[in-house]
Amino acid sequence: MSSDTLARRNVVVLVAAQAVLGAQLPMIFTIAGLAGSSLAPNKCWATLPITLMVIGSMLTATPLSMLMQRFGRRAGFFFGAAGGAIGAATGAYGLSTGSFLIFCIGALFSGVYMSANGFYRFAAVDTASESFRPKAISWVMAGGLLSAIVGPQLVKVTADELAVPFLGSYLAVILLNLFGALLFLALDIPRPQQPAAGSPAGRSRVALIRNPIVLVAMICATVSYALMNLVMTSSPLAVVGGGFDKGRAADVVTAHVLAMYAPSFFTGHLIARFGTERIIAVGLTILAAAGAVAMAGVQLENFFIALILLGLGWNFAFIGATTMLTSAQRPEERGRLQGLNDLVVFGGVTLASFSSGGLMNCSGGSVQAGWQMVNLAMLPFLILAGGALIWLWLRPQDSRA
Repeated sequence: MSSDTLARRNVVVLVAAQAVLGAQLPMIFTIAGLAGSSLAPNKCWATLPITLMVIGSMLTATPLSMLMQRFGRRAGFFFGAAGGAIGAATGAYGLSTGSFLIFCIGALFSGVYMSANGFYRFAAVDTASESFRPKAISWVMAGGLLSAIVGPQLVKVTADELAVPFLGSYLAVILLNLFGALLFLALDIPRPQQPAAGSPAGRSRVALIRNPIVLVAMICATVSYALMNLVMTSSPLAVVGGGFDKGRAADVVTAHVLAMYAPSFFTGHLIARFGTERIIAVGLTILAAAGAVAMAGVQLENFFIALILLGLGWNFAFIGATTMLTSAQRPEERGRLQGLNDLVVFGGVTLASFSSGGLMNCSGGSVQAGWQMVNLAMLPFLILAGGALIWLWLRPQDSRA
């Protein structure tokens, strides 16, 4: 079996995993802030469960990467699905008992799945040729298109089915993890060979960060993911706070997640044709446009347009940054670099999700004022990422290694 034939087969499995297991992420992002708002002793803490989920993802990124480096991708993905099931079960218990603390502990465990989900894109290139890598990453990310439909629709069906709001949704997440994990039985990625004594160990983490390509890729990935999370986390609160119902909030999240993943069918082709730096630059520009539309008003059409642009900008910037990062790694550095990257990325996302609830609920006297502050907070970070990209552009090719 040729390298790319095997890679395509693995991509199919990973796309299915994105569609089934990945559906829990838009579900949780849709309902966790609303559930947290009803359980928290202070509404400023409404998005704390989402923050803790991201913290769980950040804390497990490096250990999970090392686990996959030693025992293979399949073991790591099974571990992630188990974390998702435990997190949902704990969150369900917190909801049923009215305990904000237990609900938050469940969110922390859910972060284990969120971390594992982030490695799907890296697993896609393990058996792929260099020319197929951008397409493999894009196609796996495109699997999120189905999760964008399945997740929010499951919320609509399950959110109010039981006496306790959202309890049915968390029970559905448990089932997604238990049955979705079976997909990984079809994954065929060889376990990485352990380095022999005296073989190259690769660059240290400090040396990797000093590499200009790695540094800029990590900055752009962190900024794009963190800003997407910052705005998406607050959007259900803003939609409901603006007088619309939970169904409308789910529709806005659906439109956003569709925009996150639908472009993935052609993002890899665009990267191959125009280069990673240009596609990242386009993504950052679209993210800025999303903030401008959101600040223009709190009508339903503003929410839809802003969140669609937010998803599209994230897709270009994040897939471009991921492709840039994989181009700078050596085989022996894969586990070290990917774990380091996701530690930094989810560290940024943690700060964004923690800030989101405070900015939304506690930075003004109205929903409109809070929503304005959430989107205004994007500006300095977009300047940082854009400046890093320009700095890389201006460097001579031979000084990038």
